[in-house]
Amino acid sequence: MEGREFKDAIFEQFARAATAFGSPKRVEIVDLLSQGERTVESIAQLTGMEVANTSRHLQILKSAGMLSARRDGFHIFYRIADDSVAAGYLALRSLAESRISEVRTLAEAFFHRIDGTKAVDVKELIELSEAGEVVVVDVRPQLEFEAGHLSGAINIPLDQLPERIPDLNQNASVVAYCRGPYCVLAAQAVALFRAAGFQAERLSQGPLEWKLAGIPITRGATWELPQRKQVQKYKTKVKGKVK
Repeated sequence: MEGREFKDAIFEQFARAATAFGSPKRVEIVDLLSQGERTVESIAQLTGMEVANTSRHLQILKSAGMLSARRDGFHIFYRIADDSVAAGYLALRSLAESRISEVRTLAEAFFHRIDGTKAVDVKELIELSEAGEVVVVDVRPQLEFEAGHLSGAINIPLDQLPERIPDLNQNASVVAYCRGPYCVLAAQAVALFRAAGFQAERLSQGPLEWKLAGIPITRGATWELPQRKQVQKYKTKVKGKVK
């Protein structure tokens, strides 16, 4: 193989990776699977696609080495291949955020309409916890919560929130989070909390960002409402990780 042939061949493989991210739905699938593995049917439901179309997108991602799969009975579960896929997705997202103004314009308009507030980051969450009691609420489905969540967070899926809001201490500040900066669930939760008289904020990051930043993530279920000492424990874990 000569030099020109090598260059053509190697850049063709790079383009395969770019092609894998070359569909909005495939990018969304990678974002979704960064939360944990899911079946084809679940992915189809959450992305608003037919199962057959979802399967085609999954095969393109898998053939490019972005996804792994396992079979359990009649179901096939997909997950991202490793952390390098998540890092590649975040790099793509960061590039779009810095170079395409429509990303910021769309996000600001949407979230201003839903909850009317600027999201807080982990550093600001620590400051809120120092100022008083904070209840951190993960509003994702239980399956995603159990796959990985912030220490001390409680899981109240968005569709259960209206009936469970009265269980929370209204004197506490609430910080809600979901899948990341462009997930709409937390914004909808903040709107519900504020309508019920709570001081509520939306956290800008999600499990993918925390994992790659080295912030500890807890797995499994949490059944009790977090107490002050749990917030302090969370604060201690992330202290030193935040610039």
